[in-house]
Amino acid sequence: MNSPAPSTARCHVIGADKLPAEIGGADSICAAIALAAAQSPGPAFTVEVRVLGASSLAATLTTADGKVLPEQKMAVSDRVLGRDSIDRFAASLVGTVARAHKL
Repeated sequence: MNSPAPSTARCHVIGADKLPAEIGGADSICAAIALAAAQSPGPAFTVEVRVLGASSLAATLTTADGKVLPEQKMAVSDRVLGRDSIDRFAASLVGTVARAHKL
């Protein structure tokens, strides 16, 4: 039996200069998304992440067939973004694409 192939994600980050230094910049966000995508079977997608501030992100997801999904947002209210926040956001984005693919 073959298992589904992991999804692949193309990633672009706008406003990475607003990120806290400990995040590691745009490459770190894209790496978290790529890792989450590799761990989950699903369709390929493109994501544009916009850094709104040190504690909030927004993302636009486009599936491989060109469907643009509703904007996804994430904010941390009591501190700046951290590694765990980025990882949860990445997993959420991959899950959103997977759910849209099943519809």
